[in-house]
Amino acid sequence: MTAATAALVVLVIVLALIFDFTNGFHDTANAMATPIATGAMRPRVAVAVAAVLNLVGAFLSTTVAQTISGGLIKEGGGGVQVGPEIVFAGLIGAIAWNITTWYFGLPSSSSHALFGGLVGAAIVGAGFGAIDYGVLLGKVIIPAVLAPFTAGVVAFLVTRLAYWITRRHDGRPDGRRVFRVGQVFSSSLVALAHGTNDAQKTMGVITLTLIASGLQPAGTPPRIWVIAACAAAIAVGTYTGGWRIIKTLGTGLTAVKPAQGFAAEVSTASTILASSHLGFALSTTHVASGSVIGSGLGRRGSVVRWATARRIVTGWIFTLPAAAIVGAVAQLLVGLGAVGIVIDTVLGVGFMVAVFLRARPERIDASSLEREVAGAGAAVHRPKKRDRRKASA
Repeated sequence: MTAATAALVVLVIVLALIFDFTNGFHDTANAMATPIATGAMRPRVAVAVAAVLNLVGAFLSTTVAQTISGGLIKEGGGGVQVGPEIVFAGLIGAIAWNITTWYFGLPSSSSHALFGGLVGAAIVGAGFGAIDYGVLLGKVIIPAVLAPFTAGVVAFLVTRLAYWITRRHDGRPDGRRVFRVGQVFSSSLVALAHGTNDAQKTMGVITLTLIASGLQPAGTPPRIWVIAACAAAIAVGTYTGGWRIIKTLGTGLTAVKPAQGFAAEVSTASTILASSHLGFALSTTHVASGSVIGSGLGRRGSVVRWATARRIVTGWIFTLPAAAIVGAVAQLLVGLGAVGIVIDTVLGVGFMVAVFLRARPERIDASSLEREVAGAGAAVHRPKKRDRRKASA
């Protein structure tokens, strides 16, 4: 391996860990938006718990990682030789889309941004034959379509069941506040599942780079140092808190009550863990958003803000092609050689800095979010008869 290739491999690994970091702060909302919205957990405590569980979850499985490193892009013997240049360009596309959707507060899929960036870069760099379209369709696109609906239906049914079990007609407390306690455990399970599923995608990218560079045999699982580095990166990103997206998912789609939040988190966690076991590179964002909408439909009297839902779905639709286009353009620049790689790096860093500076005047942090959701998650309960008589008097 030449010195230039070794330097590029190091650059790709660093860029992959930056993507993992953005994945963490971008997807914190998937686990912690609802318990923050209901007051079950304080914002800073919630993101700290999520960070620790993301770290633990990243060590539990590598099945999804092998879907990326040994499935989506053909590499190794008998396949297309995909170099680290393609992975580099794909990561540029993924990070650019993550930062863009974070700025607009859209809970889009970091996973599909990564897949889109890699596909666009691979097509430009190695031709259409570099992609295994069976894997792309069967383990990425179809689950992306089915997952929100599946999670939404489960959340709808669990919400209805929760309210049916706790309903009372005698004016006594319905006990629904206990769901806040349940949310601590259910949201923690989602955070664990997120680490198990999402951290693996960066593991897969780094492993793909090592395989393409001849530093690791094709078909082998991620090295332990890769697992550890990715686990740490996503945990740190999660702790920073993606407050803009937490606000959208926690308060923008529907007013979340404790029973709803619990139902949404249980359906999200079960769907993600099942997909991780099957090796589906599922978007936790799609699942969590579907669950929140399903729980909103499940509570009588709840209102789902469909305009916000349409914005989110529009972001989902554009994620794969938009990231693919940026990845393809980045790969075209890589074709210029070292100069192109420098240009890509400068443009990528400049774009991130510009977006963060643009967002500063409209900053959303833990304190402002806590003030906004204060009291919003109060449990729904029927007033006592004497209270109703007083109100009517």
